[in-house]
Amino acid sequence: MNPSLSLIISTYNWAEALDLCLKSILSQHVAPDEIIIADDGSNDHTRRVIQSYRDRFSIPIFHVWQEDKGFRKSMILNEAIQSATSDYIIQIDGDVILDPYFVQDHLSIAETGTFIRGTRAQITEERKDEMFEDKMIRFNFLSRGVFNRFNAIRLPQLSFLLTKKENNSRSVRGSNLAFWKRDFILVNGYNNELQGWGHEDEELAARFINNGIIKKKVKFKAIQYHLFHNKAARSNRRLHVYELKRVRDMKIRMCRNGYHQNRIMKNQLQKELMAI
Repeated sequence: MNPSLSLIISTYNWAEALDLCLKSILSQHVAPDEIIIADDGSNDHTRRVIQSYRDRFSIPIFHVWQEDKGFRKSMILNEAIQSATSDYIIQIDGDVILDPYFVQDHLSIAETGTFIRGTRAQITEERKDEMFEDKMIRFNFLSRGVFNRFNAIRLPQLSFLLTKKENNSRSVRGSNLAFWKRDFILVNGYNNELQGWGHEDEELAARFINNGIIKKKVKFKAIQYHLFHNKAARSNRRLHVYELKRVRDMKIRMCRNGYHQNRIMKNQLQKELMAI
């Protein structure tokens, strides 16, 4: 029996991409139990896109938003996962298009004591405008404009040949990641102090590893296509690299400022608002 499932989508001010992402979720052969959009301060265009899909889904869509104060992806993901009601979390970014079997594939490889590290194919810049104009969501490894084609091959019967368990956090990306919510709570979630573009996902994975939760690296299943975009500013990367190394070297199992601190701050704010 499959676990209950929350699909978490992180986004920031790219409503056109989120539109295609949500459209691809509509086409899933197996639906999640809920969709939670972790929004790091987008404008009203994103809110309108989300609202336009609410009547099209038979499952609830929640929009968890925080004020735009710079790149604070870790904080909004912690808040979104706090609101998740399911046992199992699949985390993606709002700039990916999902293969119709994406959710089904993830559920088929879920296993206690592990987290899932998926991969992604890429859509070229030249194909992007055409995709938005035609609302395209159907691709395969032979499609025009796809590169990293090996990551677009879906062969579920042969997936076991290249699915490996590893005791390291290398190459973990939050755009195709799955884990048990109880494990996320155990390690205190994402590190709120890791702001700006960086390795917050890899650092989370390092703490999973330090708690004996093994990475399961998957190929030929859970396929997604990432839309080309310009790279984000990387001014905070040095801090991320330093913290990642510290967590690995010192075998740190929980971050100091993460999931639980988000909840404490939220409860305190609610008390202050009630007192006004």
